[in-house]
Amino acid sequence: MDFKEIIRVIPDFPQAGISFKDITTLLMDGGAYHQAIDALRERVAHLQIDLIAGPEARGFVIGAPLAYALGVGFIPIRKSGKLPYETIEVGYDLEYGKDRLAMHTDAVRPGQNVLIADDLLATGGTISTAVNLVRQLGGNVVGAAFLIELEELNGRAKLPDVEIISLLSYDA
Repeated sequence: MDFKEIIRVIPDFPQAGISFKDITTLLMDGGAYHQAIDALRERVAHLQIDLIAGPEARGFVIGAPLAYALGVGFIPIRKSGKLPYETIEVGYDLEYGKDRLAMHTDAVRPGQNVLIADDLLATGGTISTAVNLVRQLGGNVVGAAFLIELEELNGRAKLPDVEIISLLSYDA
């Protein structure tokens, strides 16, 4: 299946010069969504995975069904102040400011193998923060899986020791 034919590209969103890859069209197509998750499952099958972690919100719609398909647990990584139990937090820079991601302190046990999953790898800021959270709890990040990678933005550079698995790639 050519997923690029299903993913809507919106020019100049959220600002001029950005070509936004809108995965909602893929998510609305049950067959395509199923095939995308299955394709990611096949690409990560060689990894020893105990848990999948996904940053909100689109990491939930990729990571949770992928965890289900693999028969492993899912860890939500959320914005600061959104999780009810004790958390660890890491700050990171955004294009126009700063933000913080959080994870429950009991989400990962030392030595567990964790795959990070999200919809898109762009500059790598969010994913490198997620990797940092998992590692702070003693987890082993065995890879990061994405529907889309924007190669021109070189997010891989922020993840030099993480295996990157992408279903699709685009120039930014």
